[in-house]
Amino acid sequence: MAEKSKLLAVIRVRGRVKVRQSIAETLNRLNLKRVNNLVLVDSGNASYAGMVKKCKDFVTFGEINKETLDKLLAAKGVKVEQAAADSLLSGGKSPKELKIDMPIRMHPPRRGYEGIKDAYTNGGSLGYRSEEINKLIARML
Repeated sequence: MAEKSKLLAVIRVRGRVKVRQSIAETLNRLNLKRVNNLVLVDSGNASYAGMVKKCKDFVTFGEINKETLDKLLAAKGVKVEQAAADSLLSGGKSPKELKIDMPIRMHPPRRGYEGIKDAYTNGGSLGYRSEEINKLIARML
């Protein structure tokens, strides 16, 4: 399976109340300690993929595109040259190697979340939303 790894944007949607201890620990390992925090992870890494899958009921995630990544880094004041952003998307370098501090603190989305207790496929905000994550990030900038 030579699947090309993609850069996932993972945003914490739900808070800390009534979170099972194992999921709280997984969210801490992903560095998602507060609501509206965003981290960039490589989907090709099996460890990260498993952690995101485990806490899918507390986060929303999807593949970030180049335009949104550029806007995100510019809006949050991260100084990264163009080639570095490309290598980040292609999986050549990690955010830590480019000295991008994670998590990135985001504003709540304009017009709010769709609902924080339902999956994205059921009209809510939680879980996998593929390319639609870019629209959510644009609303949060």
